[in-house]
Amino acid sequence: MNGRVRRVSTTPPVQCCAPLTSGTLSAQEAEATARVFKALSDPHRVRIVNLLSTAGEALCVCDLTEPLGLAQPTVSHHLRKLLDAGLLEREQRGVWAYYSLVPDALPRLSAVVAV
Repeated sequence: MNGRVRRVSTTPPVQCCAPLTSGTLSAQEAEATARVFKALSDPHRVRIVNLLSTAGEALCVCDLTEPLGLAQPTVSHHLRKLLDAGLLEREQRGVWAYYSLVPDALPRLSAVVAV
């Protein structure tokens, strides 16, 4: 790929989730919020978010298999769910894919459940 990095995200970052205490949610806001909660409903995905938030850099699937105790295809499946929910970014570096949190994902998630 001539040293270029390609960023891929299938869904917009977590921007449309309104705080649950902000009044009546629209159908779109409720759907977007449910999609994020669904992506985080698996303990392995919560651990992936934790690992990525503390890593300080993008991680390859191979960096996540051992800490999670999962095979590479299973880790890739979970990463894809988080990517589809708009929580992660994916960088293609040659043949390797590296994942990181969308920069404002955690503050936006905090705002959704803030009282």
